[in-house]
Amino acid sequence: MFKLKLYILLVVALTFASCSEDFLDKQPIDRVVSSNFYQTESDAMEALIATYDALGFQSTPGVAWAPLVTISDVLSDDAYAGGSDANDGCKHDQLNTFNIQIQNPLVHAIWLKNYTGIYRANLFLSVIDGIEASDEFKVRSTAEVKFMRAHFYLELVRFFENIPLVTQVLNNPEEFSIPQAAPQEVYDLIATDLVDAINGLPESIPASETGRITKWAASALLARAFLFANDVYGIDLQAGSVTVDRARALSFVEELINSGNFALLENYGDIFRLTSEFSEESVFEIQHGDSPNWFDWGYVRGGEGNLAAQVQGPRVTGSENWNRGWSFAPVSQDLIDAFGNDPRISETITFEEDIDGMLVTGYQHTGYFSKKYSSDAEHWGDGGQFEHNRTVNQRVIRYSDVLLMAAELGSPNAQAYLDEVRARVGLPSVPVTLDNIYNERRLELALEGIRYFDVIRRGMDYANQELTEAGLRGPNYLGDQITFDVEFDMATRGFLPIPQAEVDLSAGVFVQNAGY
Repeated sequence: MFKLKLYILLVVALTFASCSEDFLDKQPIDRVVSSNFYQTESDAMEALIATYDALGFQSTPGVAWAPLVTISDVLSDDAYAGGSDANDGCKHDQLNTFNIQIQNPLVHAIWLKNYTGIYRANLFLSVIDGIEASDEFKVRSTAEVKFMRAHFYLELVRFFENIPLVTQVLNNPEEFSIPQAAPQEVYDLIATDLVDAINGLPESIPASETGRITKWAASALLARAFLFANDVYGIDLQAGSVTVDRARALSFVEELINSGNFALLENYGDIFRLTSEFSEESVFEIQHGDSPNWFDWGYVRGGEGNLAAQVQGPRVTGSENWNRGWSFAPVSQDLIDAFGNDPRISETITFEEDIDGMLVTGYQHTGYFSKKYSSDAEHWGDGGQFEHNRTVNQRVIRYSDVLLMAAELGSPNAQAYLDEVRARVGLPSVPVTLDNIYNERRLELALEGIRYFDVIRRGMDYANQELTEAGLRGPNYLGDQITFDVEFDMATRGFLPIPQAEVDLSAGVFVQNAGY
């Protein structure tokens, strides 16, 4: 049998070797490839949808499940690693304890996911001008793709800092080893893409297009990018001839606030309900769902479910209200203490005593779980492999976040904006100081993947103060205290390592981040 296979391979090789160069140079006409696909507006729409699809990627085939919300919260002081046991949670625990290995698959998954999105965006932008389509379609779709490219780059630069800046499709091997760009260059591209997007996106969209991006999402994302870059590096952003400084960033979000398109939902507890998806409080939201019903463990990315909800849900059986989450990112006592009597705690955290059925305790069990992204019955899919079909959308930017960013940027209405966020949950006014704004952000936006970046942008002393924990223990904690103690590594400045696989592929061009 071995000799027969070898003979067949030899025949096949000789057959292909005898083909003429003319045949090899011909374009294939029996299948769609990127070089012959992009012809019509319908083709371009499919390519646009493919770029949107990358926004929802939370896993990388053969590498890891790495939802941003889960990874960011595990890095923060709001959650631990978790999982079924220490072995199950060991890769997350590297992030939680800042002992991150350069081969960590979660880190690599973040890198690969975003560069996949960037490739799709660059490919779209390289062909859109040559496609037979209306000017209106070209302007709007180009703006959407530039927004998405900015989103992918912001996620990368905030996690890794020193990244290659790729703005065109790479066709030849000699183009592949691109040196890392200075953070200023990356933030300037983000700003340029977002300003272009603001100028090309509509202010509102019809119900038939729910999920598509508006100019207001670009305005809010630009403010988020500016705050991180300005706090960490002390820089303004340059978007072509437009300088995005504090005043300009504020003007973008003030225009959003004054547009009348957004408002806080009356009930904080409604924000993460299915009926509140794409509500008047949602500025930018990534769709997840159970269509198509998905089964394929070999290609989980092919489904549309929210993996964060599966990963973070409690491990419960025999319940009509929860089903078999994986108990990653258990909530910390630190966050419980920060809430105190704040009424938002009951809509942010699920307490162990509130769970029916049989709860299986896992690694770093605290007795607290995220309520915003969880394996609760409301967000079960109606078919397929249940782990792949969680239906909760990711709320990326909410209107309350915009109000708090405007207050932080120095709006003359800062006190009113802070008061509005607090009044929604029946809390009294507090002075509009930076500490109070940050505290409000932590509680209002808790377990939404935002806290870690807020901590890092306040500087290393603050990060060390907030992220280093020793001896903290809640009443339901299980396991030795050492499994809950964390020491922040200031040498890394809060950034993840460049994945070693990417360093190797760069042929010595990439320089590893400090501290690794």
